Amino acid sequence: MSTGLMELDALGPRGTFRSRNRTVVTDVAGTPVAELGLVPKLFVSRAMTALHRAESLPAAERYAALARAARIFTGEVVAGLSFDAYEHTVSRVSGVPRSVVRAATAAIAEAAERAEYCARQPRPAGAVGDWRDPATRQGSAVWTRRGNVFAVHAAGNHPGPHSLWLEALALGYRVAVRPSRREPFTPHRLISALRLAGFGDDQVVLLPTDHDAADEILRGADLGLVYGGDDVVRKYAGSDVLPQGPGRSKILLTAGTDWRDHLDTIVDSVSHQGGVACINATTVLVEGDPAPLAAAMAKRLDGIPSLPPEDEKAVLAVQPVDSARAVERYLLAQAKGTVAHLGGDGVVEELPGGGAVLRPAVHELDRPDAPQAGVELPFPCVWVAPWTPADGIGPLRNSLVLTAFTDDEKLVDALLDEPTISNVHLGDHPTYWMRPGVPHDGYLGEFLMRTKTVIRD
Repeated sequence: MSTGLMELDALGPRGTFRSRNRTVVTDVAGTPVAELGLVPKLFVSRAMTALHRAESLPAAERYAALARAARIFTGEVVAGLSFDAYEHTVSRVSGVPRSVVRAATAAIAEAAERAEYCARQPRPAGAVGDWRDPATRQGSAVWTRRGNVFAVHAAGNHPGPHSLWLEALALGYRVAVRPSRREPFTPHRLISALRLAGFGDDQVVLLPTDHDAADEILRGADLGLVYGGDDVVRKYAGSDVLPQGPGRSKILLTAGTDWRDHLDTIVDSVSHQGGVACINATTVLVEGDPAPLAAAMAKRLDGIPSLPPEDEKAVLAVQPVDSARAVERYLLAQAKGTVAHLGGDGVVEELPGGGAVLRPAVHELDRPDAPQAGVELPFPCVWVAPWTPADGIGPLRNSLVLTAFTDDEKLVDALLDEPTISNVHLGDHPTYWMRPGVPHDGYLGEFLMRTKTVIRD
């Protein structure tokens, strides 16, 4: 019998598959919105086998289909949802502000439209893309796939990461995506659009599963991509599964920099996109007294209104009340011994229509290597600490992004040489700055591809 809820079924290698095992997807107020069908392990195994047996579209056809998918994804009714209805639904279910959903989906569409350009960026300058290239007659490196089937355990806190795995599809991989139960709408819509654009059912699949079947997707693939916390990073480090963990992005202001000239960039780095992304700033380090900057940040962040996520003016993320309270309890426990400039008494503000806003928090630390500096939470929560050149780059390590306001070229050299700092932004460039064609945490293509020498007559 129909429940009246939206129905999200698996998109298998033979088309839509309606499974008996179903789970309810609710919005931030706990209201049921959709039913998500969960496929069993046997279905996963057969789907992965089908991906291995399938053939990829030729490169030119892949690029054209990806560009068509971008237009379908943002401009047409897909799986019964207009783009406006999809946008509203994702906002209500994930708690991510609607404006953030819109920006993220625009980034997904841009990645699809520019797939050919993005896929070429990681290729070494000395390699060609096809063995038929005339350069191979004299001998040349050829850029080739490390496998044929790529699996993704998707994140559910933000739609944006779905732009990343499109690069694998552009490179000729067949792709299996396990959606997050928290927000399955984006991958369902995107894969539906890709199929409408010309990709075969056995070239890109959506496999919602329970935890028991989740690892079967990774086992059945040549390579994989997984999102999660530090435990996920430790589990998969050095394997054929690429982990994407916390960002712990940071900002550094050295002596001679007046933070007042850069307050907009600093605050925006913390609060942009609701503070839920790995590229939001978690820690700000200041050469000098951090208190004045912390106070100024707190004043600015405190002025952000608390609104439902679907409101066009919403900036802050919303969660169900219970999970928001759990985050709040964790923050207050971790923040003991710090100086609270904002959020010291709590960060949860319940909304009349259900759900709770996680309001910003600003805490001052007494040293740059305080344990709290490594605590990353899914809302605008920032730790402000003192730093001196004597502290070196130790407190700056393990950063997805580091925005540095400095004129010290030796320091910049050290930051670029540091393996655990993935991206360095110098000057007035927020930590969340990105564009298609530049690496996020290295190029995905570096993981997916390799070079082979080819010489021919």
